[in-house]
Amino acid sequence: MENTIQTLYAHPDCIRTYTGKFVNPLKMTDSDICIEDIAHALSLVPRFAGHTNHFLSVACHSITVCTLVSIQHKLAALLHDATEAYLLDIPTPIKKQLPLYQEAEKNLQRLIAKKFEFEYPLHPEIKAADKQALEEEYKVYHLSSDSMPPPPDWIERNFLKTFHLLTQNK
Repeated sequence: MENTIQTLYAHPDCIRTYTGKFVNPLKMTDSDICIEDIAHALSLVPRFAGHTNHFLSVACHSITVCTLVSIQHKLAALLHDATEAYLLDIPTPIKKQLPLYQEAEKNLQRLIAKKFEFEYPLHPEIKAADKQALEEEYKVYHLSSDSMPPPPDWIERNFLKTFHLLTQNK
């Protein structure tokens, strides 16, 4: 146990990812980015700062956005919130007040887009689908207590499955 704590203290500017990497979210490189880390973390990061009747993950939202766009934008839609695996999901009203966070998010999204070969800045179709998904999710998971999103482990597996289907010919 002490060795693990010493290892963590040896990387004070880093987070340890699901796959065991030590990464500085503000100074990431291409090799720091890992789709398994993204899928796992996003499946556990809550939408709406957790203010829903049932747990709804960013990964679930990302899969929904992916289903709402044309084929050429599906990968970008799936990964449109990938930065939140490393920087977390900050609600927009708060994010607007954090220019350094916004800059870090843009830099990281640019790096993710380059690594996975999709267009950044994001296409307007993705932004429209993101807004549509937000409105639907709010109705279904915030205003209603009947709907249950799938569990995180199911979402993680389907996020990865979708990613691999979209990138198999790249």
